Amino acid sequence: MTLTIGEGEILIGLGEGPVTQRLDRSNRHGVVAGATGTGKTVTLQIMAQAFSEAGVPVFAADVKGDLSGIAVAGTPNDKMLARAATMDLTLTPGAPPTVFWDLFGQKGHPIRTTISEMGPVLLARLLELNDVQEGVLTIVFHVADKDGLLLLDLKDLQAALKYVADHAADIGTLYGNVSPATVGAIQRKLLTLQSQGAENFFGEPALKLADIMRTDVAGRGYVNLLAADKLIQSPKLYSTFLLWLLSELFEELPELGDPEKPRLVFFFDEAHLLFNDAPKPLLEKIEQVVRLIRSKGVGIYFVTQNPADIPDAVLGQLGARIQHALRAYTPADQKGLKAAAQSFRVNPSFDTAETIQGLGVGEALVSTLDAKGAPCVVQKTMIRPPASRLGPLTPEERAALIAQSPVAGLYDTAQDRDSAYEILQGRAREAQREAEASQEAAEAEKRREAEDKVRAREEAREARTAPRPRASSRQGMAETFAKSLLRTVASQAGREIMRGLLGSLKRSR
Repeated sequence: MTLTIGEGEILIGLGEGPVTQRLDRSNRHGVVAGATGTGKTVTLQIMAQAFSEAGVPVFAADVKGDLSGIAVAGTPNDKMLARAATMDLTLTPGAPPTVFWDLFGQKGHPIRTTISEMGPVLLARLLELNDVQEGVLTIVFHVADKDGLLLLDLKDLQAALKYVADHAADIGTLYGNVSPATVGAIQRKLLTLQSQGAENFFGEPALKLADIMRTDVAGRGYVNLLAADKLIQSPKLYSTFLLWLLSELFEELPELGDPEKPRLVFFFDEAHLLFNDAPKPLLEKIEQVVRLIRSKGVGIYFVTQNPADIPDAVLGQLGARIQHALRAYTPADQKGLKAAAQSFRVNPSFDTAETIQGLGVGEALVSTLDAKGAPCVVQKTMIRPPASRLGPLTPEERAALIAQSPVAGLYDTAQDRDSAYEILQGRAREAQREAEASQEAAEAEKRREAEDKVRAREEAREARTAPRPRASSRQGMAETFAKSLLRTVASQAGREIMRGLLGSLKRSR
């Protein structure tokens, strides 16, 4: 048998015949499930490379670090060559163009977004806020938007919270009570988030979606790998980031309907973290995004251990289903196994539940959508071997690929332009300068008043102590005549001066 596939399809493996995924149905989402060690990562790897070769960009989280081998051509071992021969498949080593990303900027280019872009709803989930705290956070965002305070990084949000707390009386009358205790609780949670390294995620330059939707000169889609081995230790940050990225795609991309191939395929590993402890309103938003984003040309593939980890409302929207082996040791496992088996269109050739338990590594039950969008009959499938390397890259190989990346230098250096923190700091300094100037003016006025009082007392004291000439009751005739003459001359001079000064009153004699 020659393994051939049709135009517009990607090869997943071999069952009763070639098992393929139609590109024009790949925006209908999917799930890759199975217990640890059953081959989910390899399935993700061969699907990501196949989408890339079809010209579809891919974004995937590399939780364990072993998906990074997709970036270099593989060296087939005997087992892989034997599998390819069994499938009548020519295994040609190759690798898709790959860009590495890392929220912490250690194993890839930094990914950042701003506090404003994240928004209060997702940020409240990230901080695990209660309803009251989320309400106060929403007020902070509203006040910041109204006052022109850009919220770019964590210190901007911390400054805005302090600003709202300092003006709680005025703000409370407009938007509702803002308790200092609530603000303090949010500040403490921000500090915890900061200690986990989240401050690297918030800031500029923020990620442009066009940079994860690139194709190379040969028309192949770039595979964007998010280094998540460290990030997964902060599951709230991990899941909130990926949910934010989905919401950004949903908001920014125009409607496309059902394209011939997706604009982007998004693999969400450890998908159960997205739904754990999520309140009902947030689950409804997630369901809405998953339901509507397909019309934007984006396909979402959830990777998890058990389909039961995904809420029914979301699971019901997933077209492609790839189920690796499950082990049913506990009642909860048996319930998950039953749910997984019932999600497939029955194949009369085998019992689905029993087959799931007996699958070997690299085998899966696969059902995809046909040309009409209906699920195909489930097939027991041998997953094709990958053309790229199995296993992780060395640090030197990763560093070399990062250096020659098409986004090298675009995101590597953080920027810190004037935003809420700087604006509020400037306002505080200006208010302090005005207060100091006012205080100095008041003190100067007090000094002048004090000096005037001292001067007045001194003048009064001098007036009291000044000596007066002694009056004599006797005067000689010559002295009397001289005083009389002086008075007459002085009176005449005074009249002349007065007239002279007043002009029109001056008279000639």
